[in-house]
Amino acid sequence: MSAPTGVGAHAKPSAHWGLLVAASAILMLTMGARQTTGLFVAPIHDSSGLGIASISFALAVGQFVWGAVQPVFGAIADRHGPVRVVWAGTLLLAVGLALTPFLQSQWGLVITLGVLTAAGAGAGSFSILIGATASRLAPERRSFAAGVINAGGSLGQFVFAPLVQFGITAAGWAMTMFGLAASSLLALPLAWSLRRKPSQAAVNAPAGPAATPEAGHELSLRAQLRIALRDRSYWCLHIGFFTCGVHIAFLVTHLPGEVALCGLPASVSAAALMLIGAFNIAGSLIVGYLGQHYRMKWLLAAMYGSRALMIALYLISPPTPMTFYIFAAALGFTWLATVPPTAGLVGKLFGPRHLGTLFGLTLLSHQIGGFFGAWLGGVALETFGDYTWMWYADMALALLAAMANLPIREQSPRLRIATA
Repeated sequence: MSAPTGVGAHAKPSAHWGLLVAASAILMLTMGARQTTGLFVAPIHDSSGLGIASISFALAVGQFVWGAVQPVFGAIADRHGPVRVVWAGTLLLAVGLALTPFLQSQWGLVITLGVLTAAGAGAGSFSILIGATASRLAPERRSFAAGVINAGGSLGQFVFAPLVQFGITAAGWAMTMFGLAASSLLALPLAWSLRRKPSQAAVNAPAGPAATPEAGHELSLRAQLRIALRDRSYWCLHIGFFTCGVHIAFLVTHLPGEVALCGLPASVSAAALMLIGAFNIAGSLIVGYLGQHYRMKWLLAAMYGSRALMIALYLISPPTPMTFYIFAAALGFTWLATVPPTAGLVGKLFGPRHLGTLFGLTLLSHQIGGFFGAWLGGVALETFGDYTWMWYADMALALLAAMANLPIREQSPRLRIATA
């Protein structure tokens, strides 16, 4: 039988790289806008008179919405293809950013930053992009591919953080929002690269050790969800990702506030966010590569556990710019490097057919954690005057996430049933 046509498991490597570069660039644009929102908290506070907790609540809603839309958009992309999903999301993202300066009440910010911008960014984020590429690649390449795409999101933070801070200083936060809205439209032509449908060989390819006698049989989404939601390993991934969401949303939203409490200039915040993005590029690529050779649950446990140690070291260090830079670099290595092994494990457990939906659900757990990280950070600041208790909570959750990943069984639940 001749090899299937299209971009599938047997497509030329150059076609794979073109697909990965386009997906990475889209994520760079959407995450660049999302991961720099903390730089706008103080300017919006000064401009609108809203309290930090009120602004934090709007951003917390955005954290939740970004996660909530991903399984929905992931299911649509799995069924109808990712191009229109990314196009619709790009337009939502641009509209939400452009409207923000005109709607400076709490509920106005909830609509713009909390709903429109977050939903738009979610339509061009991990579950859609990783799902679109996984079904076009051989199973052994999916972890590394997820790392390459994830590095694009980190590159967005690296590039956008200093540009956003420069824009706020030079032209004001409103003009900077308009600039972000315009730059997000660059995702429209990039999405066209995702238009090719996967070959049947790629869709039905067994996921390495997760292959089963039924690997060639395509499950319906409902049947796949029933299997996944009964699987303990899948829920362990949710616990870890919930914690990851708390960490990331708290820091993205409140790291500038922490820097300000230490009496340091806003430029330190921008540099720290840039370093997080830079070091996560390396972290994403390295962890994505290691996921091809080592058990992904060990990688996840090590990354979560290291965060508790890094936070403890930060709390006992003097509040200097160098402390923030070292902390940002160390934390940045694990920042979103949890995505490749998490996506890899979901694909290994359940295959690529419904990866957009199943990984989207883990991202929903991530963003439920993100809601609490962004919101409770503002509440802690207004209640206690600093973020000490949030740092303690972050350490405890990091240890919980590390332990939750240890019992994961890296084997398809259908294979476990068949061989029991």
